Amino acid sequence: MGKSNHLTWHQSTITKTDRHQENGHKSCVLWFTGLSGSGKSTLANAVDQALFKAGFRSYVLDGDNIRHGLNKDLSFGVSDRKENIRRIGEVAKLFVDSGQIVSSAFISPFLEDRAQVRNMFENGEFIEIFLNCPIQICEDRDPKGLYRKARIGEIPEFTGISSPYEIPDNPEIIIETGRMSIEESVKEILKYLKERKIL
Repeated sequence: MGKSNHLTWHQSTITKTDRHQENGHKSCVLWFTGLSGSGKSTLANAVDQALFKAGFRSYVLDGDNIRHGLNKDLSFGVSDRKENIRRIGEVAKLFVDSGQIVSSAFISPFLEDRAQVRNMFENGEFIEIFLNCPIQICEDRDPKGLYRKARIGEIPEFTGISSPYEIPDNPEIIIETGRMSIEESVKEILKYLKERKIL
């Protein structure tokens, strides 16, 4: 079945600005990107916890969790990985429209895919956070045992080993997770949000 030509976009009665005023903060997506083991999920959840404790409306979209449900039909081939990121961008946009701060923890290795998602958002709503961590440290951590499996050929097209990771050209925030603590990293991100008057 092809696309329908009978669709109409319905504007919400309550606007995003209305929700910002009600919540007492603006909405955005914190797009965490980096190698497997760089700390994306850990840091996204730590930021979310800090936001929640401070009374802000927030949520975390985690890569593995999304692939258990919404994207369980997708493989890890190049085209499906691109579609995975596109869908996540659309979901993140819904959260931002609802007035929340959504943290997205996905490797999202390709510049083109991240640029496509950025273009879904208004200026200042997409905050790319590059977790810069040497692959040696990521591989030493290897919390899921994925690097070990990739090294022996059990996981094809594994980012950083047999598939490239394209470093962001100009991310809003760079976090050196190989040397910065979780607490330091959270403070850095919250500082940015306050400086940009999102919080």
